[in-house]
Amino acid sequence: MALSSYYNLIFTFLAFFISCMILFLIQKTKSKRVNLPPGPPGWPIVGNLFQFANSGKPFFEYVNENKQKYGPIFSIKFGTRTMIIISDEKLIHEALIEKGATFASRPRENPTRLIFSENKFTVNAATYGPVWRSLRKNMVQNMLSSNRLKEFRAARYNAMNRLIKRLKNEAEVNNGVVWVLKDARFAVFCILVFMCFGLEMDEETLEKMDKMMKLVLATVDPRIDDYVPILSPFFSKQKKRALEVRKEQFEFIVPFIEQRRRAIQNPGSDHTATSFSYLDTLFDLKVEGRKSAPSNAELVTLCSEFLNGGTDTTATAIEWGIAQLITNPDIQSKLFDEIKETVGDRTVDEIDIEKMHYLHAVVKELLRKHPPTYLSLTHAVTESTTLSGYDIPTDANVEFFLPPISMDPNIWSKPEKFDPDRFLTGHENADMTGVTGVRMMPFGIGRRICPGLGMATLHVHLMLARMVQEFEWSAYPQGKKLDFTGKCEFTVVMKEPLRAMIKPRLVAQRVKL
Repeated sequence: MALSSYYNLIFTFLAFFISCMILFLIQKTKSKRVNLPPGPPGWPIVGNLFQFANSGKPFFEYVNENKQKYGPIFSIKFGTRTMIIISDEKLIHEALIEKGATFASRPRENPTRLIFSENKFTVNAATYGPVWRSLRKNMVQNMLSSNRLKEFRAARYNAMNRLIKRLKNEAEVNNGVVWVLKDARFAVFCILVFMCFGLEMDEETLEKMDKMMKLVLATVDPRIDDYVPILSPFFSKQKKRALEVRKEQFEFIVPFIEQRRRAIQNPGSDHTATSFSYLDTLFDLKVEGRKSAPSNAELVTLCSEFLNGGTDTTATAIEWGIAQLITNPDIQSKLFDEIKETVGDRTVDEIDIEKMHYLHAVVKELLRKHPPTYLSLTHAVTESTTLSGYDIPTDANVEFFLPPISMDPNIWSKPEKFDPDRFLTGHENADMTGVTGVRMMPFGIGRRICPGLGMATLHVHLMLARMVQEFEWSAYPQGKKLDFTGKCEFTVVMKEPLRAMIKPRLVAQRVKL
């Protein structure tokens, strides 16, 4: 029996080794026919995976190191995946604007993400085609248009009041100290939940839903078997856990979906229901090429995408923004003066924002200096093409590396300086759509530009205005020099989470709208 087990072990090892060598030879033969951008030499089977792991660096630092060596377009291999990384503004414009349709798809997803995306049935994950067109058109036209966003003005106003109250309560019990990211994130999440489900929820329910969304994000983090699929049998526990989390997600969210369905089928039956929600656009959505409306599982996926896609990007922008206002008190004072001049002692509201030119400059500079991610969402080409003389195959992950653009002295004057005036007296511009040229792309550009760009920037403007109007912000401990090192947690957050001192501003009796 022991000898039999020994031979089985030997046979399994040989089968694994031979399979790996066959896979390696197939990939090597294939790669000889393709003129990929240059990159670091890799090992058989795993490519550059171990080199990256042994570097001990975050992925964005590993990417930046290779950019310095190989230039603005290079390739690395992680197992079976080829990544082509682009960091030059002209090449990005050529790819996403001039050749927009060709670069508008998404690569294959790893097995865990397929579970949570319901086989790529989301706006972000769908390949370029009829499903993507149907889902995106619905979100943009029926949920995120300027007219539709105006319908949720009261929800935003209430969320801002809740944010200010939370900050005041937290400061009272912590000697004036608050956690910026946590409070900002919850405020944004409240708005998005209201928009998504059209139901009023108590704080305990909102906290549970937020916890559920965070669990999903943690579960879909990449694993080594995503890049070396032959190792997947060794990750059966992780796959089982992913299925368990998906079940928890389904069981938690479906009751809210059904509550909303009953509310619109029986108007007036639910006093917590609003007149409109994102779900309303999805119940009977006609998706090109499909006969049936989205299933409950697909509705869970689309609602989760709406919540996760809009929460962290806005909240992290607020954290970086407050950090810059603390570090640059003259900018904070100038922003407060503009708010005061615009609204007096009345509570600032979103109808006031378009009049605040300095606020707009602050937000532009914030998004330039601190884009939400180091790399935009991964693209893929719909057909093999070329860029800068190199082949871009259909099975490659095309990544766009953003920091070099924000910090390029050929694009920006004194790029290392946080200077909102560059957009006013400095006469620099910031076309975030990238159509006229790529100078910054915090929300992507081209056909896959984030559909929530308008909503996200509205939230950032409104939150910063309210937070600066209500409080004077300073470092904690007093006089501390803030560390602007970032780390990636779905979005780029401050490596040392921002705790700040707040002092209520002395204003006359505030006039409510």
